[in-house]
Amino acid sequence: MSSGDVSEQSRRVSVLSWDQVRRLDSILGESVPIHGRGNFPTLSVRPRQIVQSFLSCLCIFQVVRARLEERGVVVRDVKLNGSAASHVLHEDNGLGYKDLDLIFGLSLTDDKTFRLVKDVVLDCLVDFLPEGVCRERISTLTLKEAYIQKLVKVCNDTDRWSLISLSNNTGKNVELKFVDSLRRQFEFSVDSFQITLDSLLLFDRCSETAMSETFHPTVQGESMYGDFEEALGHLRSRTIATRSPEEIRGGGLLKYCHLLVRGFRPASEVQMKQMQRYMCSRFFIDFSDISEQQRKLEAYLQNHFAGMEHKRYECLVTLRQVVDESTVCLMGHERRQTLALISALALRVMAEQNAIPALSNITCYYQPAPYVRDVNFSNYYVAQVQSPMAACSNSYQTWLPCS
Repeated sequence: MSSGDVSEQSRRVSVLSWDQVRRLDSILGESVPIHGRGNFPTLSVRPRQIVQSFLSCLCIFQVVRARLEERGVVVRDVKLNGSAASHVLHEDNGLGYKDLDLIFGLSLTDDKTFRLVKDVVLDCLVDFLPEGVCRERISTLTLKEAYIQKLVKVCNDTDRWSLISLSNNTGKNVELKFVDSLRRQFEFSVDSFQITLDSLLLFDRCSETAMSETFHPTVQGESMYGDFEEALGHLRSRTIATRSPEEIRGGGLLKYCHLLVRGFRPASEVQMKQMQRYMCSRFFIDFSDISEQQRKLEAYLQNHFAGMEHKRYECLVTLRQVVDESTVCLMGHERRQTLALISALALRVMAEQNAIPALSNITCYYQPAPYVRDVNFSNYYVAQVQSPMAACSNSYQTWLPCS
């Protein structure tokens, strides 16, 4: 490794202060409910318990550990990622945190390894079942249906990873990501941080003395964006910065609008205007169908604005403005269709909040009283109003016939 590579790597990494280590310890010690579907009980877990339980399962089940080692599957490290890591580094960042993203560094060689990792996680969930539950009668398939919200597996030339998301009805999901290789590990500089947890977990297991300012483990953080101090400066000043948004699934478009609504501003307006085109292009490549776009928008609003429903309308208005200004890859009717979808969702969000915007001209539709529909009552004309969602569900031919 050249001296330049060493210097670049050193700029990516920083040692956490005592206040940051204390916040990290607090987050890992919080109790997070994992809600079961149907009659299954809610599990109360702590992130550090999940990590330690996973690692201890590998130690207890010697056969599993032997098979992992035979295939070269060793847990290299465990890291905290995403908004929780950003919260640890700078508490007053304007974003807060919802999800708890834990990354396990593994060597994933084949489908059997993927399945083995999934089975180990499901076995760990058994440990958190409350007393009185007959654990012997609960299979791994049952646990998956009851407590797993999302299972993702990606295996190609550049990316080899899997994601297991545990169910939480309030949007505070615990997401376990098992990564062999991942080409793009961040969207923007403010969410590019990863904090290595190994030293803190080792301290928990080996030290009988409580942590203090003068006695605590050395914990390192890393910015996948590049320069750690630069990225941390962006977080503190609420600055939007990224590179090559065309590499991000969805282009980072929704996260970009989310940051704008939260009061973040681009480092360079001119540069970001150019990047908006790449964001929009990648978004419509990944979500080309109008129904896919609707599902993605609804899921994003549901997952990222829980408890902040009043911000959903503002986010949709911002998104519409960005799409209207920067979309260059769609045909005219496709562009109008997408803009109509965003407008309809904004109207629905506004109706859910019983909010009326401060507009000079607005058309309101009221449900007529029952007697208006009486055939003997003819003093009113009842208009047949089309649902706003139906307006953007019409299908169009990609190639229009010549007249």
